[in-house]
Amino acid sequence: MNKLKLPMRDGVGVIILNKKNKVFVGKRKDNPIDKWQMPQGGIDDGEDYVSAMKRELLEETSIKSIEILKEIDGFFEYQLPNNLVGIIWKGKFRGQKQKWFITRFIGDEKEINLKTQHPEFIEWKWILPDKLPEVIVNFKKEMYIKLLKNIKEFID
Repeated sequence: MNKLKLPMRDGVGVIILNKKNKVFVGKRKDNPIDKWQMPQGGIDDGEDYVSAMKRELLEETSIKSIEILKEIDGFFEYQLPNNLVGIIWKGKFRGQKQKWFITRFIGDEKEINLKTQHPEFIEWKWILPDKLPEVIVNFKKEMYIKLLKNIKEFID
């Protein structure tokens, strides 16, 4: 399969900061080794980025209580490694092109519930933003380093 002939999947991602400026990460159900990620997902037909981000956040974490701090300019991309192309997303895409948001969690942690209709995470925690590149799968590391630069203005 020639991965370069496949399109990129349009998606969204959300950086959730708590009151202590730590970042929410979840451990994926389908990759339970010690790798974590921020909530992210695809866009439904006719959906705008903000609606997609809020829906994905709700579907993955049950979180509703957020304040949007910033829609990050531009898009962030990652390519799937060759061994996952053809497996993830029914083989339709080679990676994702995502619009990312920085948000502040303003609710009570009791709101966070991973036991959703289609669970994606098996565990969650708050981490220091600088730890993000260390906990993510390798093929998303470069993207997370770029995202980290955008968080700095809200945590310094």
